[in-house]
Amino acid sequence: MLVSRLHRFFTASIDKPSASEHFRTSTSVIFWFGLSLSFAIFYGILGLLKAVRHEYAVQDDAREYVFWMQRFIDPELLPHDLIADYFKSITPPGFATVYQLMASLDINPLLLSKILPIVLSLIATAYCFGVSLQIFPVPMAGFIATFLLNQSLWFQDDLVSATPRSFVYPLFLAFLYYMLRRSWLAVCVTLVLQGLIYPVLIFISEGILFLRLWDWKRCTPRLKHKQSSLLLCVAVLGLGFLAMLPYALASSEFNPLVTATQAKAMPEFWPGGRHPFFDDNSWKFWLIGQHSGILPPLLPPLIWVGLFLPIVLQNLSCFPLVKQVKSEVTVLSQIVLVSLCLFFAAHALLLKLFFPTRYTGHTLRIVMALAAGIMLTLILDALFRACEQMTESSLRRKRFWILVLMVTLGATLVLFPNFSKAFPRTNYRVSNESALYKFFQRQPKNILIATLSDEANNIPTFAQRSILIGKEYALPFHLGYYRQIHQRSIDLIHAQYSQDLLAAQQLIQKYGITFWLLDRVAFTPDYLSGKSWLRSFQPAFTEALTSLEQGTVPALVMLTKRCSVFETKSMVVLEADCITHALQQ
Repeated sequence: MLVSRLHRFFTASIDKPSASEHFRTSTSVIFWFGLSLSFAIFYGILGLLKAVRHEYAVQDDAREYVFWMQRFIDPELLPHDLIADYFKSITPPGFATVYQLMASLDINPLLLSKILPIVLSLIATAYCFGVSLQIFPVPMAGFIATFLLNQSLWFQDDLVSATPRSFVYPLFLAFLYYMLRRSWLAVCVTLVLQGLIYPVLIFISEGILFLRLWDWKRCTPRLKHKQSSLLLCVAVLGLGFLAMLPYALASSEFNPLVTATQAKAMPEFWPGGRHPFFDDNSWKFWLIGQHSGILPPLLPPLIWVGLFLPIVLQNLSCFPLVKQVKSEVTVLSQIVLVSLCLFFAAHALLLKLFFPTRYTGHTLRIVMALAAGIMLTLILDALFRACEQMTESSLRRKRFWILVLMVTLGATLVLFPNFSKAFPRTNYRVSNESALYKFFQRQPKNILIATLSDEANNIPTFAQRSILIGKEYALPFHLGYYRQIHQRSIDLIHAQYSQDLLAAQQLIQKYGITFWLLDRVAFTPDYLSGKSWLRSFQPAFTEALTSLEQGTVPALVMLTKRCSVFETKSMVVLEADCITHALQQ
């Protein structure tokens, strides 16, 4: 019977198959694993197409981490650049090493940032499939889990960013896979990689290992293996500390780290600021805040089916395949428990453990995908069994509707992304200012560009030249860095909108400005008021905006034609020496 054959194929278990079932089981594993990788490649290609469609396209967050790595190709780029040096210091050494190794093979960091997401998605898919089989040895569940995970990843821009957090999924899933298989050498390797590439992740991994050292069946937890467990715990904790040490020491160059009290007093951390965290709306802050909320934005909707897994696991009569679920399923609850504990710890020790969502967003996505894969497989198995038991002609209609339900479930799983225009979400930033970048590339490598234009976010990446400030690079975390950026911003706003050319001269001399880039609408009130992130730089911002609203003409306006050395439809580049000489006349 066709339904029975489909049932056996879809729910074939690899858990000790008989000799007669071994070939079918192997075929099932190969089929579902191959299908999992196929969809990972397909989604990756969709993302890559958005990346290569334009010559000047870069992922939003990649601009922060990739631009300075162009030094691996040309060490003379961005000399004595505060911004480049800062982002180099906060870049985990393992992540930088990946780009450096590829640069030694003449692979440009910008190009690598566009290719890397596909590679990482394939690795994550392979390990996710393996983890699923360790928990529930039904290959179709592994496919559904990886399928939902890949869809969820491409509904967000974590993986595609090609930044350290892109490595969370392959590294954490690899850790889970080797831990469930008790391959301790491989576990140690993944822990070291986590510490070198995404240090936050190692807290979660070590927390899970710590929980698994204890027997929780009794009211008082006890070590499973007394001496050996204690030694293992100490060794893992020590290994994690050593792996994180290079990163911690490197970032100390721009310490101190902003404290919770300081952050609450800074407009940069409130709505409209550069990195909003706090919110007067408590519900929004604790539930859905981008960096503070406990509920991650998970798509597709089917992934939320995983919430019902704990209930279904207690109902063997309705879902017979539950007996195939191994005791290792408890690892899902352990991940959730550790993630939530670290989430609240990050709130309590604000910014010392970075943002709280770093401990829940990624791990809950993985847990929900694995749980939903198991859950949907159990539902399909129950529906297949219901069809097989309906043999009387009077029940054909019920069988038909059950089959319709299964087809609908499958179609929803596969086709949902087609109904979203944002899929895959890549958050690539595209610029049409190629002539501007080529102009700056023709200039010496040690030039410094002053601008309040949004193009400041792209110039270090596309033109490989230094800027005085830029929104993307104004991170208010390490005060040793941000105090300099804050002062630079105040000085630039004051100089650009001052009625006295002396302010511009002082800025040029103080920072060694070579060029001044202006948007053609830079001297209108709407232009300045539209840059909400600049409101943090008081009183310069308010004074400049008030002056423009009163109709005052900044002194720099008088030199836009005289000192212009390059122009586009929307921007003009002024030569700093020309401004200086004009003041001397």
